[in-house]
Amino acid sequence: MRRFAFCAALALTTALTPLHAAEPAAAYMWNLGDLYPSAAAWTAEQAKIKGDVAKLDSYKSSIGKSAGDMLTALKAISAARKEIDRLSVYASLKGDEDVRVAENQARVQLAQALAASFGEKTSWLTPTILALGADKVAAFQKQAPELSSRFGFFLDNILRSGPHTLTPEAEQVMASVSNVLAQPDTIFSQLSNGELPFPSVVLSDGTKVDHLDQAHYAKYRQSANRDDRKTVFDAYFGAWKHYEGTFGATLNTQVLAEEFDAKVRKHPNALADALFNDAMPEAVYRQLVAQANAGLPTFHRYLKLRQKLLGIKGALGYQDMYPSMFTLASKPKFTVEESERIGLEVTSAYGPEYTTLLKKGFEARWMDVLPRPGKASGAYMNGSAYDVHPFLLLNHNDDYQSLSTLVHEWGHAVHTLLTTANQPYEKSNYSTFTAETASIGNEMLLNDYMVEHAKTKEEKLYYLGEGLELIRTTFFRQTMFGEFQLAIHEEVEQGKALTGARLSEIYCGLLKHYYGDDKGVTKIDPAYCVEWAFIPHFYYGFYVYQYATSMAGAAALSKDMETGDPKARERFINLLKAGGSDYPYALYKKAGLDMATPAPYQALIARMNHLMDEIDALQK
Repeated sequence: MRRFAFCAALALTTALTPLHAAEPAAAYMWNLGDLYPSAAAWTAEQAKIKGDVAKLDSYKSSIGKSAGDMLTALKAISAARKEIDRLSVYASLKGDEDVRVAENQARVQLAQALAASFGEKTSWLTPTILALGADKVAAFQKQAPELSSRFGFFLDNILRSGPHTLTPEAEQVMASVSNVLAQPDTIFSQLSNGELPFPSVVLSDGTKVDHLDQAHYAKYRQSANRDDRKTVFDAYFGAWKHYEGTFGATLNTQVLAEEFDAKVRKHPNALADALFNDAMPEAVYRQLVAQANAGLPTFHRYLKLRQKLLGIKGALGYQDMYPSMFTLASKPKFTVEESERIGLEVTSAYGPEYTTLLKKGFEARWMDVLPRPGKASGAYMNGSAYDVHPFLLLNHNDDYQSLSTLVHEWGHAVHTLLTTANQPYEKSNYSTFTAETASIGNEMLLNDYMVEHAKTKEEKLYYLGEGLELIRTTFFRQTMFGEFQLAIHEEVEQGKALTGARLSEIYCGLLKHYYGDDKGVTKIDPAYCVEWAFIPHFYYGFYVYQYATSMAGAAALSKDMETGDPKARERFINLLKAGGSDYPYALYKKAGLDMATPAPYQALIARMNHLMDEIDALQK
């Protein structure tokens, strides 16, 4: 169901849940009436589409008879898929309005079941097209040009999947178990968002936090008082530690599901399976990990700077990563309206076409923007409703991070709008690999904008520090997550058990390596090594690495635009307009970047050093 649900990179570390007690005004909530006028209308449409899906296997006998028959079959299948997407968007968004409402969660399950049924009823499609052969498919495309304009990329993807496609009967079995294999994520979400008991803590100033959940953890881990930060970390991760075995079981099940798919489809490993749909060279993933490790001296330079600026004697602790390195008399505050205004100014670098679309989105009710009890944590954009518009979930707390998250998610939304305006539905499903460049690029432009428009040296230093932290969380942290996923899959591939305790052990080793524990840079407390347990993106397959690759790509493209390259804006906008009309690695190359080479990653490391050089110069 996560076809177009893109989450903020910061949501991996900052799951923002309700801090505001008051119910937000309607203007700050999305209007799901744009999808269906009522829950009853959703139910009626779900029943109709269920009937349409039931008939899709009837096209099996005719699809190979003629070009016209193939076009008719593919149109019917695509139309059903598009409506299932729309149904799923409504169910998902309604469910996230309040995760405690059982009726809404039941609707999510119905949408998942319908998607699984669609998979079963169309499981014959790939084997049947493969049986026709590339020559016959090419002949049909010549006879019916719409097969190429709408379905050409889809057909090419099918033809290259031949070695990994099963018999029709086996494909039907795989489709029928898809709903079961999706349950680890469902269980994780239910437990972590709705049922996990969180502790209470009392801080040094007497503040009592009655429910140290994700939102309060995100808030209080930024405390200027180091003892308070340790109190928060000890209590918060202690709560997750109590359920280490349970979360270990759910993540192990997720890994086993991915390994199962890889084995059945005859991929050498789960990574190759995960990268296949995007035709992504494994060299990109491996290059990312290699370059992040090569860049650790720069990362450690940053950590030592953090240690110095926070006035910490001895090594940093992991609890010292979140307070700002630079103090201001008062942290800047940004209302939703101010965040929108700044977002428009920042993205004006992309030109009037982009600005027009962003204004249109801001003027409509496409966002559920403020926190409240029961609302899902984090932030995301869901653009799967092709005939409607994107929807965004945010938990805006009027701080710089909220501003950055808003700009990030609207980067996804405008990407979706540009894609749907230029591509048919069948070519609109763009890859996360390109999607994150659209959003992280916005964050980097925002940071440069805030530095440039800072009114004082102190404010400039503050935003430079935030720019460094963006690279820590989006490049080094996400790459560490990607390396963790490689490690736990290798564990299973070697026939080893993957318990919660073992997951913590593996994660601990990577934390210590990345943060320089053996070099005396950061002392990692083993109690915090259960952090893996609350990262939702580990349930999305090999997903998080794309944040880091996209940041490297965004750094290169943003630099070109900011330095006045007249073609840079055009290359970037064309990348967004291309949607899913080609494989993402190829689209990047058309935009001038080869993500399998060291250059983009080295450019990002150079940016990090440049930011630190600016800080050093200002402090002289």
